Amino acid sequence: MSTFANQLKSEIARISKKEIKAENTALKKASSHYRSEIAALKRRLSTLESSLARLAKNQGSTPSVADDPESEKTLRFRPAGFAKLRQKLGVTANEMGALLGVTGQSVYKWEKGTARPRASQLKAIAAMRKMGKKQVLEMLTG
Repeated sequence: MSTFANQLKSEIARISKKEIKAENTALKKASSHYRSEIAALKRRLSTLESSLARLAKNQGSTPSVADDPESEKTLRFRPAGFAKLRQKLGVTANEMGALLGVTGQSVYKWEKGTARPRASQLKAIAAMRKMGKKQVLEMLTG
């Protein structure tokens, strides 16, 4: 009788292991799927947060230029173009800074592209584009 009981026990253990394995496989598959969904959602959240930060940063500086009624178009700034303007006018970075109301170091950083001028400074730069060498020299001496 003990052999029958041992065989019954081993058969029950085998069947229960088979059932548990099937359940575990389904759970592992679901868990893997959920992990991949969570990773995709985290990536999406990260991109949305970065684009939101970029929009907030742009929104802070753009309206002051766009709200100006006399300038209908937005003012653009390129570091290389600014450097050419300064060379064309024949002034140093310190002199250009004095004309624009900033330091020479700011002018240097604008030309290097490590910093960007503010909206009010963009207006002054746009005014400088319309000037010639003589007008600039008069402003510096006067």
